[in-house]
Amino acid sequence: MSDEPATPRPPSPSSEPRRRAVKAVIPAAGLATRFLPATKAVPKELLPVVDRPVLQYIVEEAAAAGITDILLVTGRGKTSMVDHFDRQPYLESRLEEKGDLERLAAVRRPAELAEIYTCRQGEPLGLGHAVGMADSHVGDDAFAVLLGDEFVDEDEPLLPAMLDLQARTGGIVLAFLEVPREEVKRYGIASVAPAEPDLVPGAEVVKVTGLVEKPSPEDAPSNLAVLGRYVLPGKIFETIKHTKPGSGGEIQLTDAMQTLLDEGTPVHGIVYRGTRYDTGMPLGYLQAVVQIACQREDLGPAFRSWLEEFVRAGGVGS
Repeated sequence: MSDEPATPRPPSPSSEPRRRAVKAVIPAAGLATRFLPATKAVPKELLPVVDRPVLQYIVEEAAAAGITDILLVTGRGKTSMVDHFDRQPYLESRLEEKGDLERLAAVRRPAELAEIYTCRQGEPLGLGHAVGMADSHVGDDAFAVLLGDEFVDEDEPLLPAMLDLQARTGGIVLAFLEVPREEVKRYGIASVAPAEPDLVPGAEVVKVTGLVEKPSPEDAPSNLAVLGRYVLPGKIFETIKHTKPGSGGEIQLTDAMQTLLDEGTPVHGIVYRGTRYDTGMPLGYLQAVVQIACQREDLGPAFRSWLEEFVRAGGVGS
């Protein structure tokens, strides 16, 4: 551990940007009980949103932001997630023989996005524990964490601004979404203050003064919920090692980040105003499928027409 002064003070952002993070960790070891029995044999992260699995949308989001190295923290029975990002020569050769170049490109694309690595989390002991599994892979460098059940619209990116902000400040960068007050008990919630101006042009940046995991609506310091996107300094790993189980008896990443905040690490957040797809629960998953299907040039017109007729008929099929 580094030697900290007795009364640490948050450092001011440097005018010289640090190296931008190029590694990401995707915790994906959960049991996905909300989707049983579908997820008994198929990982939730591979459930399709139209014709791409959720996990591919997330990896594409990371790759588009300049991430070149991705570690999947998996659990028992989830090796198929890694398989999805491998080449499949037999399938590719058959598509090539048929002249189906569009599907051939789609099949090859996952293997071309980034270098994919994996490690096994023996048992799900919390998000903090899952992130801590990446210690030996990431080392001392800053890195991104992307939860495996949500992603944002590719035309409204979030991660590039977060990576830029972390390179500027050297601390922790979070993503926030405003949620109804009655829903704060589902999220980590932040208390915030105005940030230094123009840290990242065009981004709505706030300074984080405190974090609390899943508070009651009465105790929540705001309605700014932590989204499933983080950019963290490498020193988070040592803090996780000393973080005791918190909410739900699990090792919470929120608690480790609060410790670093208390020790003087700068913590900032970007309030996201774009479109977020939350596939962690069946309703959100179905909404994501419908939204993305409606946006597709090849499917959208016919699907929207059918959907409008279906709604007019009171949700009863012909």
